Amino acid sequence: MQAHPDRSGIAALPDGHDAFAARALLADAAERTLDVRYYIWHNDMSGTLLFTALRRAADRGVRVRLLLDDNNTTGLDQVLAALDAHANIEVRLFNPFKHRRWRLLGYLTDFKRLNRRMHNKSLTADGQATIIGGRNVGDEYFDAGQGGAPWFVDLDVLAIGPVVSEVSRDFDRYWASASSIPAARLLPRATATSIAAVAADAARVEHHPDAAAYVEALARSSFVRDLLAHRLTFDWAATRMLSDDPAKGLGRAPEDALLWHRLKEILHAPMRELRLVSPYFVPGSAGVEALATIAGQGVKITVLTNALEATDVAVVHAGYAKRRKSLLAAGITLFELKRGSSSSRKRVDWTGRSGSGSSASSLHAKTFAIDRSRVFVGSFNFDPRSARLNTEMGFVIDSSALADALAQRFADEVPARAYRVGLGDTGQLHWIDRHDGVEVVQEEEPGTGVWRRLAVAVLSVLPIEWLL
Repeated sequence: MQAHPDRSGIAALPDGHDAFAARALLADAAERTLDVRYYIWHNDMSGTLLFTALRRAADRGVRVRLLLDDNNTTGLDQVLAALDAHANIEVRLFNPFKHRRWRLLGYLTDFKRLNRRMHNKSLTADGQATIIGGRNVGDEYFDAGQGGAPWFVDLDVLAIGPVVSEVSRDFDRYWASASSIPAARLLPRATATSIAAVAADAARVEHHPDAAAYVEALARSSFVRDLLAHRLTFDWAATRMLSDDPAKGLGRAPEDALLWHRLKEILHAPMRELRLVSPYFVPGSAGVEALATIAGQGVKITVLTNALEATDVAVVHAGYAKRRKSLLAAGITLFELKRGSSSSRKRVDWTGRSGSGSSASSLHAKTFAIDRSRVFVGSFNFDPRSARLNTEMGFVIDSSALADALAQRFADEVPARAYRVGLGDTGQLHWIDRHDGVEVVQEEEPGTGVWRRLAVAVLSVLPIEWLL
């Protein structure tokens, strides 16, 4: 850091194993503080292992603050209460449900508030190192052998340097916000019996053969070896953190305090090319118009999102599908990631490295690159929910190395691992599937049945785009 004043060190984490290991190793290295916030934290193998890492840190005197969005904590109340009972751990829940069991009642009686969620994701150790990006905590995000379910193609970054202070300050304002409620006010009080039960469940997970195999796989990672040997290579770049005002969680944030407002300023700057990756790409009419205006200025725009066969949220795909023709007519190139096949295990990697993992895949990375010189990595999906409802965060990184890597992936791998969407002379969509140098044109959405396509068609005409 002394050799790179005013710059932050960035190490990309496209690999699920590396992304998990970085979090676990940072938790184990922490000496004073751990500030952790996530939208989703599953109580599965990887989630349990990371909960245990937080407890280990607290046991040796580290102050742990855990802020979770309450939308996805069903079944976690006993675990969170046990953690919160530790003298060095405090748990808070963002926009919590008052009715812990009957959450649907909360939506019926308090929809305006509960429809706004904290989508931010960060883990910061000692105010010295942080991990931010697209991943939540769960087996599907860390390629942790989830029994045939799709794994997510995702991207985080590990950062050191000045930007970490920005993340720490941002965590503080979220922690102190009116939406962040101490878990002790909401959850049943932990007892010695319940704490022992949670510890026993965690021990069973830790000693299961699947966990042992996973830890062995992590040990084989070149990233882990480099990190442990203190020879990890960082890309030193000017880096800015963008984050919504947490008041957005109550609908009280001014327009100029929204992340989307600042992203629009970046996208309106002069550029030659824009490569955008978003799993839930719902531009809306205003977004289509804005992208069309940019394309009309001679900017080459390429978008990668999920194909219908690969998406895990079909209703969001409906919001995108209705805009495809307008985007293509504006000269924007559209690629849709394939779900994958049982014979192919190669992952899409945004940093130029290759890897392997489960075959079925779904895009979850949220990133874009401008002019092979600037990259955004974070939690922001290009959809109305990210822009107006959920709180989001991310880094803008002035790195030609990362931007070049993203561009190279588009050139080398995306055409073979995604369908290119085309618009015929008659105005009908088609999907070009390129494999081993051969192109096959499909007139219907690949890998889908008639009922799934019909459901998307019906959803696309409903007035729900603002919710997506």
